[in-house]
Amino acid sequence: MKYKIMIVDDELVNLRTLERLFRSDYQVLLSQSGAEALTLLEQHDVALLISDQRMPEMTGIELMKNTVALRPHMVKILLTGYTDVSALIEAINCGLVYRYLTKPWNNDDLRLTVSRALEHYELIKSKHILDMTNQRLRVRLGQISELATEGLEEAAAFGSEESTEMRAAPTKPEAYALLG
Repeated sequence: MKYKIMIVDDELVNLRTLERLFRSDYQVLLSQSGAEALTLLEQHDVALLISDQRMPEMTGIELMKNTVALRPHMVKILLTGYTDVSALIEAINCGLVYRYLTKPWNNDDLRLTVSRALEHYELIKSKHILDMTNQRLRVRLGQISELATEGLEEAAAFGSEESTEMRAAPTKPEAYALLG
C-alpha cells in the first residue's frame, strides 16, 4: 500500500526537492499554502503531513491545528529553518506534531523519520479500529445483558406462579392416581 503524504512549503524549491525524495515510495501531494493544503485534505485521505513552519498567511502550526477536524489520525512533521521555541513547545505539548526537523534537513534522517511516522500512523489507526470494535461490543453486551435480565425476571415470575401452584397441589395418593 502506498501511503499518501502531503508536503506544504511556500518555497517551490523545497517542494520539488522533497517530492523527488519521496515519490518513489509514496504518493506525494504538494501544496504551497495552508489554505491549499486544507482544500486538498478534504479530497484526499493523507497519512502524513510535512509542513514548513514559516509561511505567509498561515504558519505550519496553524495549519496543523486546522487539520485535526479533517484528518484526526494524520501524523504531522514540522520543518523549520528558524528556532521559534515557544511555537514548537506549544505544538508538541498540544500533541499536534509527531516530530519537528530543522532546515536544512538530512535526507537519510528525514526518510527514517517519515518511515517511523507512518508506523506511528498505523498504530494510531489500529488503536482507533480496536476502540470502535470495543465500543460496538460493549453496546452488544449491554443488549445481551438486558435480554438476560428480562429472561431471568420472566423465569422468576413463572417460578413463583409454579411454586404457588405446587403449594396448593394435593399431596394425597389419590390425587396422583388422577394423573393417570
